[in-house]
Amino acid sequence: MTVGKAKTWSVPDWRPRRTTVLAFALLAPSLLFLALFTYWPVVQVLWQSLHGQVRVGGPQAYVGAQNFLKLFADPAFRKALANNLVYALGTVIPSLVLALGFAMALARSSRVNALFRALFFLPVLIPLVAAASIFLFLFLPNIGLIDYHLAKLAISGPNWLGDPDVALWSIMALTVWKNAGYYMLFFLAGLQAVPADAYEAAILDGAGPWQRLRYVTLPYLKPTIGFVLVIGLLNVVTQVDHVFVLTKGGPSDSTNLLLFYVYQQAVENYDAGRAAAGTLVMLALLLVVTASSLRTLERSFGEKDA
Repeated sequence: MTVGKAKTWSVPDWRPRRTTVLAFALLAPSLLFLALFTYWPVVQVLWQSLHGQVRVGGPQAYVGAQNFLKLFADPAFRKALANNLVYALGTVIPSLVLALGFAMALARSSRVNALFRALFFLPVLIPLVAAASIFLFLFLPNIGLIDYHLAKLAISGPNWLGDPDVALWSIMALTVWKNAGYYMLFFLAGLQAVPADAYEAAILDGAGPWQRLRYVTLPYLKPTIGFVLVIGLLNVVTQVDHVFVLTKGGPSDSTNLLLFYVYQQAVENYDAGRAAAGTLVMLALLLVVTASSLRTLERSFGEKDA
């Protein structure tokens, strides 16, 4: 009869490894700044959205969801939300279409294409405030550059920034001009990943240009389109400098966007609670749209790997 060896139990060593300590030490400054300048402001906005002044000049008091109820009951907020939806559709889709067209036209490397790439990318290098100042000169009624050339054709242009039916479209034109060249870079990179064999096979099968675009180019560009869509939607909500320069939300709130509405509540109306509530609504919309876009992006990668 043999007696087995007794099992020996060892206490696991929970002491952190030297490499782990070094990694956290190197990440500590970045984590500290991330907490101070990203997560702590979010906590402050959340706290502010639940508090407000019961009377003017009084201390902050807990008001619960009153700031959100006042926010959604405000016609100006609903107008800004509707404007932002129209602004998103009128800028993101045209910008993506133009960027894809520019990228496909300039995909081949040559000196002429390099020159046109630089020209299309040039608006990206211009600050948004400076670009708005340029377009302000273009849109001036009667004496602006656009009306000057229209007058030579005996055409009377509208009040580009003073007409409530036209002002938002004028701002959309500036946004598309500013962002299309930036999105073009991503599509140029995406087109490099499309295999030439796929185009050759499509040509042998008798596919025309539209069919090659639909069944070859666009399926391979799905990840790029999803990524650019997320960037475009973020720009729609976070870019508001041109509204300050051109219209300040007018006329008749026709160009008032969500971020400019938050600015009005915080700076002009001194209603920090409603401004914080509007910020959280914007953040929630961004999270929903970004999550859905990234979900589509993941599905595209899954289908591509399959």
